[in-house]
Amino acid sequence: MEDIQPLARGNGVVGYLLENVAECGKNPVRVFTGFVAAWTLFFLLWKVLPAPEGLSREGMSVLAIVLWASIMWVSEAMPVGITGISVPTLLLLTQGIPWTDGKPPMATVFSGFTGHEIWLCLFAFMVGAVMQILHLDKRIALGILDKIKASNVGRVIWGMFGVNVVLAFLVPAANARAATLMPVVNGITKLLGDTPREREAKKAIVIQSMVYGTMICGVFIMTAHLPNMIMVGIFNQNNFTNLNYLNWALLQLPYLGMFVLTQFWVRHHFKTRGVEIGGGHQAISAKYRELGPMKPAEWVLLGVFAVIALLFMMGKGSPIFELHRFQLGVIGLIGIMILFIPGLLPCKWQAVQQRTIWGTFLLLGGAITMTAAMSQSGLAKFLADHVHELVVGMSWWQAILCLMVGTHVIRIGMLSNVAAVAMLAPVIFAMAPKLGLHPVAFTLLVCDTDTYAYLLPTQITAAVIAYGTETFSTADYAKAGWVCILIAIAYGLLVMAPWYAMLGLPVWDPTAPWPF
Repeated sequence: MEDIQPLARGNGVVGYLLENVAECGKNPVRVFTGFVAAWTLFFLLWKVLPAPEGLSREGMSVLAIVLWASIMWVSEAMPVGITGISVPTLLLLTQGIPWTDGKPPMATVFSGFTGHEIWLCLFAFMVGAVMQILHLDKRIALGILDKIKASNVGRVIWGMFGVNVVLAFLVPAANARAATLMPVVNGITKLLGDTPREREAKKAIVIQSMVYGTMICGVFIMTAHLPNMIMVGIFNQNNFTNLNYLNWALLQLPYLGMFVLTQFWVRHHFKTRGVEIGGGHQAISAKYRELGPMKPAEWVLLGVFAVIALLFMMGKGSPIFELHRFQLGVIGLIGIMILFIPGLLPCKWQAVQQRTIWGTFLLLGGAITMTAAMSQSGLAKFLADHVHELVVGMSWWQAILCLMVGTHVIRIGMLSNVAAVAMLAPVIFAMAPKLGLHPVAFTLLVCDTDTYAYLLPTQITAAVIAYGTETFSTADYAKAGWVCILIAIAYGLLVMAPWYAMLGLPVWDPTAPWPF
């Protein structure tokens, strides 16, 4: 801020703009460079450059919007939620989705905000907000650590993994869970001293608990990771339906085992074996006892969530019992109505809305709209055709390996996992028939590896939050992360691909019937 003050005083409008950006805690150079680059590329693709052979003008317009949004998301020139809601706006202005009889296709361009996935996530966002108000999130975290008698670094990390699994059901979006866990993790790391081994232990606890554990658990629960919802939306649009909570959890269950491998590596890398927590289990137990007994409102919230969770599990195609045939988003909206029955919970609306991550809600809606536009305009098919040329003739595992590695290279410069999967998933899904692969298994294998972009903290919002604890450096993160990326790639090919085949979705057989 101080560095730009002389510039601000001496350069009128420019200085005023720079000062305001700096006041918002952002890098003015990065923000304005990204903003100008995004709009320059947008207008070049939309109005100046000819469409390449095989791509319609509508597809070219959508490509302009996709690249505009990508640069905005990477540079953070505009808030991610505003970029998200701008996607349908630009689709209208450019007619990326053709108008009919002079009328704009409002239902189509705002489809990301009308599909059931977005309302399911809104319910989860609000449950997470109420949990924070009631401090139930902190109770769950400390309660689990107390029950397993966490006294050393290894037990704390495994306990926090259990916390992540539980919170994955209740708190959507990995960044929201990382933010939820941050005060608990900070409290635990403060119990450690400042010896070299203890400093390394702090790094291990923060990275494993707030990043690796959060992302691994997120893939397992449908609403715990927003890219899940993007892929489910694509599958539903292509008649791969009936993916409810249970089916999704069954599909992704083995990913939980990946934490064993990352923990083995992290323990070895940071040399945490035998490092004790200052005060041991007693210190953590004391923090838990400070919260006092469960309050009635906390029991009520758990009861509401249990009822809605059962309704999620007993929808169309439920292996337990088919109680109804409503989509998950409809059940989510019913859950929101129940949460705000007068007197049921002691939460003011202002407090709930302050803790509801509206920016992520808008980001998700815009990302889902963008995936639909890429498919409808032919852009996804066009890009799939060109990517296909790079892997044609390869075996199924070689093609997937190349795309996984390529995904991690692309992700080095991107912060938003949601934005990355919004662009990647429709292209990968469209590629599957060309490679003779099952579209659902192929899309899951490639897009799930995007979740484990562990090279730089700036690749994942949860890692940015963890980096804010100031316990590790970028170099610390990269040295641990590159091995975990290799673990994730190998895990997808050697564990997940056979697992999908066992469930009836062999990636190498595009004719396999949909098992759900």
